[in-house]
Amino acid sequence: MNAPRPDQALDAWLDLHAEALDSDPSRAAEVLPQLVLAGAAAAGVPKAAGGAGGTIADAIDMVAAVARRSLTAAFVLWGHRTFIEYLLQSDNPTLREETLPPLLAGEIAGATGLSNAMKFLSGIEGLQMHATRRGNGYALEGGLPWITNLRREAFIAAAAFDHDDGAPPAIFAIPHDTPGVERSDDLDLVGLRASNTAALRVKGTVLDETWRIAADARNWLLRVRPAFLGLQCGMSVGLARGALEATSEAAASSRDSIRAETGALQATLDEQAMQLRHGVLDGTYLERPAALFALRIALADTVTRAVSLEVQASGGRGFLRNQGGTARRVREASFIPIVTPSLVQLKAQLEQHRRTATL
Repeated sequence: MNAPRPDQALDAWLDLHAEALDSDPSRAAEVLPQLVLAGAAAAGVPKAAGGAGGTIADAIDMVAAVARRSLTAAFVLWGHRTFIEYLLQSDNPTLREETLPPLLAGEIAGATGLSNAMKFLSGIEGLQMHATRRGNGYALEGGLPWITNLRREAFIAAAAFDHDDGAPPAIFAIPHDTPGVERSDDLDLVGLRASNTAALRVKGTVLDETWRIAADARNWLLRVRPAFLGLQCGMSVGLARGALEATSEAAASSRDSIRAETGALQATLDEQAMQLRHGVLDGTYLERPAALFALRIALADTVTRAVSLEVQASGGRGFLRNQGGTARRVREASFIPIVTPSLVQLKAQLEQHRRTATL
């Protein structure tokens, strides 16, 4: 079965605007409509829910296809499609049925604000958001310093909240136009600047249970984590492919000396992409999350090596602005290790897993 891919119009648009999307925040409003128009957000969403059908592996392939041309656009797609996945795996069918159509139409942007929650799940930090029972609803307080796809036109963000009454932490969907919801100015990033990345605060925001994605955050996060990290890995796969493709297109005098390295790394990447696809489909990463942590770390190393080969092959030309995308991919590659959970956090989790396994 052939992996889904964006249509040719999106490919052309990304190729034309990738540099601007990386450097110019004023282009942020354009990204999601282009992705939705091309059907990228619908990949892996059941047809009965308004999507294109397929599996989460198809959604990962789509993220990779976009990342091959623009990590900014892939980062937006990751946030949007991951939020859609939250609804698909939610225990709130009403929220899913009411919110999926405008998400798939691009009328609102889905923002995955669960980096804090994933770190909480791994025991790295406490929850930064708090819920207090108020009548039939909850008064929400707290802030998250970094969320992508907080589209100014309209967004809905996921966040995990602890409860003052001792109930398990829960996941809520936070609509942008609810009183007390505040979006900061765009963060001053060194790249990926058209990704609508900002901080989010809620001050006395009151939501009832109709906005609750999951009542038991811990168990739900364990279930959704393979998709969260798998879609993230798609960004690494696509970026590495783009760098290796650029390396193969360099002048023969440059690429010949690194041909063996390039071929070996391409084979490694193909094997990693196959492992990723199989692992999210057969339940491996649900049963053995450490295997997915290790793959995410390995893919980051593959990205670093692929971009290094591209730099070597492009030579001085790659150090010029707007010349083939080499400099942009170097910036994009520097982002891969710090996407939450960062490589440092993942390595700490693997070390903890090893210590536990040997006790």
